[in-house]
Amino acid sequence: MPADDQVTSLTGVDPSARYGGVAFATTHWSVVLEAQGESPAAQEALEKLCRTYWRPIYGFLRRQGFRPEEAEDITQGFFAQLLERRKFSALRKEKGRLRSFLLGALKYFLADEQRRAMAIKRGKGQRLIPLQDLRADERVEMEPADPVTAEMIYERRWALTVLEQVLERLKNEYGTAGNAALFDLLKQLLPDEPGSPSQVEIAAQLGITENALRQAFYRFRQRYQSLLREEIAHTVATPGDIEDELRHLIAVLEA
Repeated sequence: MPADDQVTSLTGVDPSARYGGVAFATTHWSVVLEAQGESPAAQEALEKLCRTYWRPIYGFLRRQGFRPEEAEDITQGFFAQLLERRKFSALRKEKGRLRSFLLGALKYFLADEQRRAMAIKRGKGQRLIPLQDLRADERVEMEPADPVTAEMIYERRWALTVLEQVLERLKNEYGTAGNAALFDLLKQLLPDEPGSPSQVEIAAQLGITENALRQAFYRFRQRYQSLLREEIAHTVATPGDIEDELRHLIAVLEA
C-alpha cells in the first residue's frame, strides 16, 4: 500500500483497473437481456432497475419543461409500460447499456402523444416507482431554469444515482459489521465531501494512528471500487462495457 493513499478522482476509481471478477452472469441487466423479460427472475431484475434509476428520467422530463406533477405521472407511465411490454428491440442500437436504453426508450415514448396520454392515465392509478422519495432539494435542482440540457441532467443524475447506490451498499456492510461510525468518518475522506476533516483529525477521533487510519481508508476505498464496478455491471450487457461506463461516469462527474 502506498504511504500516502489519496484518492485521485471524484469516484476514487482508476478507470484503467481490471474488472474485479464480479459474477457478471447474475447482474440485473444481463438477466433481463438473456431472458428478454419473460422469466420471473428477469421481471424482478427489471423492476429493481426501474425503482433504482427513475431519478434520471424525472430530471430529464423536468428540464424538458414538464411540471413536477406531470413529470412524475409521465415517469410512472413510462416505467409501467416498460414493465408491462418488456420490449428491448432497441438494445442492439444502444449497445446493451441501461443508461442509453432508458433515455432512447423515453424519447420514443414521448414522441407518441396518444400512448403517452394512456400511460399517464395508467400511471396515476398505479404508482410503481417510489417517487415520494423525491426530496424538496431535488425538485428545486431539476427546475428548468438554467442552460444545462436535459441530456446532461439525465447523465449527471444517472452518475449520482450509481454512486448513491454504492455508498448505500457500503454503509450497510459497515453497519452489519458493527462499524457504522467508522463508515461515517471514512466517508468524509472521499473527495466530493465538502468541508471534510483531514486524516489526522479523523485518526484522532478514532483514537488510532495516522498510519492505521490510512490502512482503514485504503480498505474502504478498495471495497468502494469493487462495489462501484458491481453496480456498473448491473447496467451493461457485457463485461467489456464496464470500463467504458466507468470512464463515462467519471467524465460526467468531472464535467
